[in-house]
Amino acid sequence: MKKWSVLVILGCAQFVMVLDGTVMNVSISAVVEDLDSTVAAMQTAITFYTLTMASLMLLGAKLGDVWGRRRALVIGSIVYALGSLLTAIAPNMPVLFLGWSVIEGLGAVLVIPAIAALIADNYQGKDRITAFAMIGALSGAAVAAGPLIGGFVTTYFSWRYVFVAEVVIMAGVVLFARGIADRADRRPIRIDVLSVLLSAAGLLLVVYGMLQSKVWGWIRPLNFPEINGVPIAPLGISLTAWFMVIGIALLALFFSRQRRLLGQGKEPLVHVSMLAIRQLRSGLTVLGAQYAMTAGLFFMVPVYLQMTLGLDALETGIRIFPLSVSLIVFSIAGTRLTRVWSPRRIVRVGQWILVVSAVVLLSAIDPELSGWVFGIGMFCAGAALGLLASQLGNVNMSAVTEKDTSEVGGLQGVFQNLGSSLGTALIGSIMIGALATSFSAGVSSSTLPAEVQQIIAERTAGGVETVPASTVEQIGIDAGLEAAEAETLARLYVESQLSSLRVAFFALVVIALFSLFFSRGIPNEVVGGRATLAATRRPQ
Repeated sequence: MKKWSVLVILGCAQFVMVLDGTVMNVSISAVVEDLDSTVAAMQTAITFYTLTMASLMLLGAKLGDVWGRRRALVIGSIVYALGSLLTAIAPNMPVLFLGWSVIEGLGAVLVIPAIAALIADNYQGKDRITAFAMIGALSGAAVAAGPLIGGFVTTYFSWRYVFVAEVVIMAGVVLFARGIADRADRRPIRIDVLSVLLSAAGLLLVVYGMLQSKVWGWIRPLNFPEINGVPIAPLGISLTAWFMVIGIALLALFFSRQRRLLGQGKEPLVHVSMLAIRQLRSGLTVLGAQYAMTAGLFFMVPVYLQMTLGLDALETGIRIFPLSVSLIVFSIAGTRLTRVWSPRRIVRVGQWILVVSAVVLLSAIDPELSGWVFGIGMFCAGAALGLLASQLGNVNMSAVTEKDTSEVGGLQGVFQNLGSSLGTALIGSIMIGALATSFSAGVSSSTLPAEVQQIIAERTAGGVETVPASTVEQIGIDAGLEAAEAETLARLYVESQLSSLRVAFFALVVIALFSLFFSRGIPNEVVGGRATLAATRRPQ
């Protein structure tokens, strides 16, 4: 047990990092009601939680090199615990946003790269493969347990107690971290502030633009934001498109600056030349796609279950249980399969299962989401995500030598959290945007009187708010509709929510197929030690 005590400590930190987001996803309706907020505000908070981590993860990894990885773990754990405490006592959405989306995110940017680097420091050979596989399995377990833990605590106590428990766990990590060996030599590094600003601003603009697409539109402006009454849509193009274009341009400048700093003999924020390593590039890309699908799935299904079907947090967790179980089981099974299958084969099998499961889920959608086919689809999706989780951490860390493990840990954190941010922003925006389109079309083709259709068209021009389906009829009556008209409106709203869920699941199918193109660089033999064959480290 002494041999694995480091893994236990780091595993507890990893478990909390992953658990946090899934708990909040199944507690959406409870938090919205408790803080008198909206689903759109919750989507923003969930997106910015992972976006904070993605935009500053490279800085966190570099600080680990400056301070030492164990010290970075301790400082990050303390910051994270403070954020969890503030979240637990949040009286409104702005305070929750500050505690959860910002402060917890800032703590995580130190903790996540340190976890990956410290595992590489403390384990060698087969033990190292096992350690990374177990961290992947723990991540899977956190994804799986989150809906059940969050559902139970939220339903019978309060969602706030989950964050109180996180404070206790992170305090334990701080207390026992002194037993972790930190073999990295601290280096007097000057961190390039401009690089930090370029990467953070670029990622922020891309993801925020995508997040707002449900309101602003992708290219053609749907709802003009205004400043002092003046609508803003430069050259008649939606701000979503402008934000994403400017964000991509800033990221291009970031990459250019890293090469320039390296050419001048200065320390870059990240050695972007590492992305020329085919194995690392493939592993990171597949990792990002995996987290995008996980985040999208864990946002859209709870929203439908709670807002349309009226389920509570525990019932939501139970409905997701098939995915939860299979994710844990196949995270462990993937570790065992490394004895007979190459990482590429395991990853490819997982990706194809993910594609098939997304199609099954799309075909199985019904108003109650209770059919056995839907359960099988969720189970298969969990199996696929479990297989991927068991491999990708070690594939990425094994692509480089010991001195680069901290940077790769940072890159892993970037791709994990950028994938989660994009998944929540993209899938959530597609779902909410499809809801507005479907609802508007349903009303315009309904038997509702023309004047009622005109009123609804005007009030939904800027999008449709996701509200509990059970409240729509009363909202219609309060707006002056007759009882029969309000009942028709409620029926159309429920049908639109179901239609928007189908559109969101189709987007998952596309992402799953897209990720298949990036797994060709995964090694075709078992990966071990601190570096793989030289061929895998050579730019390709």
